[in-house]
Amino acid sequence: MDKLIKRVLHRDADAFTELMQSQMQGMYKTAKAMLRDDEDAADAISETILMCWEKMEQLKRPEFFKTWMTRILINECHDILRQRKRMYPVEEMAEVPASDDAYANVEWLETMRGLNDKYRLILILYYVNGLSTTQIASILHVPVSTVRTRLARGREQMAQLCGVKRNGGK
Repeated sequence: MDKLIKRVLHRDADAFTELMQSQMQGMYKTAKAMLRDDEDAADAISETILMCWEKMEQLKRPEFFKTWMTRILINECHDILRQRKRMYPVEEMAEVPASDDAYANVEWLETMRGLNDKYRLILILYYVNGLSTTQIASILHVPVSTVRTRLARGREQMAQLCGVKRNGGK
């Protein structure tokens, strides 16, 4: 991936397209987990792709591309959430549909929806996007210990939602 990023840094549009396509699934799952809406997720991803292209020269080291891109995506999601709060009173917001074809496991999606937002994002970044706790801490601008605590609490909350006892039994 480093070679691809280096080509992108030289403004190779084909390399940029290939790079973004390789990141699309992770971006979608992250945006969907935060926004819970396909259209908003698509908007956040589009803005992230545009921002990455425009600001690629700001990337200091190619090995940090995924972390850098994910931070941009999360910022875009936060912007959309802020706009959404201004547009809709909480009482009038429609419920999110119970199923989604983008996820192979509907039960997993339902469980993820039941998690506290701060735990859901950490779990998605860790398990779906494969980021380390250090990378997540950097993206979210929180201490690594906070990420580890939220990861542990998210796992506990997930286990409770699934009806699994944490002391070894079901």
